[in-house]
Amino acid sequence: MRPSRPLALSTALVALAALGACGGVQGTPGGSGVRDPYFPKAGNAGYDVGHYALDLAYDPGPHRLTGTATLTARATQDLSAFDLDLKGLTVTRVTVGGRAARFHRAGQELTVRPPEELAEGTAFRVAVRYSGAPETITDPDGSEEGWLRTADGALALGQPTGSMAWFPGNHHPSDKASYDLSITVPEGLAAVSNGEPAGRTTAKGRTTYRWRTAEPMASYLATVAIGKWELRSTATEDGLPVHSAVDPGQAAASAAVLRRLPEVLDWARDLFGPYPFSSAGAIVDRPEDAGYALETQNRPVFPGAPDLLILVHELAHQWYGDSVTPKTWRDMWLNEGFATYAEWLWQEQHGGDSAQETFDALYEGRYYAGTAENEAVWAFPPADPPDAAHLSDAPVYQRGAMVLHKLRQRIGDTAFRSLLRGWAAGHRHGNASTADFTAYAERHAPGEDLTSLWADWLYGDGRPDRP
Repeated sequence: MRPSRPLALSTALVALAALGACGGVQGTPGGSGVRDPYFPKAGNAGYDVGHYALDLAYDPGPHRLTGTATLTARATQDLSAFDLDLKGLTVTRVTVGGRAARFHRAGQELTVRPPEELAEGTAFRVAVRYSGAPETITDPDGSEEGWLRTADGALALGQPTGSMAWFPGNHHPSDKASYDLSITVPEGLAAVSNGEPAGRTTAKGRTTYRWRTAEPMASYLATVAIGKWELRSTATEDGLPVHSAVDPGQAAASAAVLRRLPEVLDWARDLFGPYPFSSAGAIVDRPEDAGYALETQNRPVFPGAPDLLILVHELAHQWYGDSVTPKTWRDMWLNEGFATYAEWLWQEQHGGDSAQETFDALYEGRYYAGTAENEAVWAFPPADPPDAAHLSDAPVYQRGAMVLHKLRQRIGDTAFRSLLRGWAAGHRHGNASTADFTAYAERHAPGEDLTSLWADWLYGDGRPDRP
């Protein structure tokens, strides 16, 4: 059970009172949590992170992670103290601007008191040294994230809050940053992450892999995959680097679909606009290591060899979810509705069912094999899941895609295609909310009154009447 906002504030004040007893705190502390409607303690107020430098080492045998996380940030208010999200692990030292800083742990909050108050607008650097056994976190929906131990290493997945299990940060989608990551593992294992490879070195039986992510990334999209990978680096015809890692046991089964990755990217670029990142790829792990696919930035993670539609879905997320990232977790349908509709469009353009036929099957209750599954599509509005446990339910995906299809019907194919590209371009590498999207659509189609469409399909309860 998550505490209400007053309790979260009380906890922060108690922590700061303890710090004050060690020397007195003046000014205003940053808030613990950014009041996300589903994860109120996620993220932190008072600063904005621009860059993460993560220097990690992991030994799968004893399951021990050691690391130093250096965050370059800017104060958005006068700060006497600020919080970072970190679950588990033992913090041994914190510095701000190279000087030792006092710190306090309370739940997932690491409260840091800089040696001197930070004035609004000040750029600062905080370094946290930590170690321990990173945790696997169970989501409200029962799925697992955080640091997942595997037969030959580990897999880090972050949606929605799992990244705080392996590095301290401002873990909310609204604060995106660039990343430099180095991770040292026993020789014979490989470590894959987001962005582009930046070199590797081996000494004394250990290998350090370095990765660099230049484009802004929400922390829940960060990943590290450690294991005995088959590493493949190629390029598309127009020169986009493609870096993939495949578990040897999945290599044969995934070869055919991964060969089509450049084809899917070309199709998506034609529909959604320029690819938003400087590389692409995939991570294909064993099915038992992760129970779901995830759109980790640059190279999505797949639990076993993906089929073509799952590849389409996760690559579409590079535009919708990774580049255009939700402002809060209530806006999740902007990720999943767009990626699901991308599947419909792929099928429509490649000899499968049209998007209208898919829509009709969902509306008429014959899309899924079971009655309960078909009825679940109408359990709640896509823009207003009832709680965190339902963020990945059918209404967010399928009914979210239905909203887009109704919008396409209303404004026509030409305007809809323009909207897909314009939305991705206008919020490239940024954040957007449902209100941002509806306002954009209304500006994009000024001759249309979309009020009833939003009321019935985006926010309405139950199955709408179909004109």
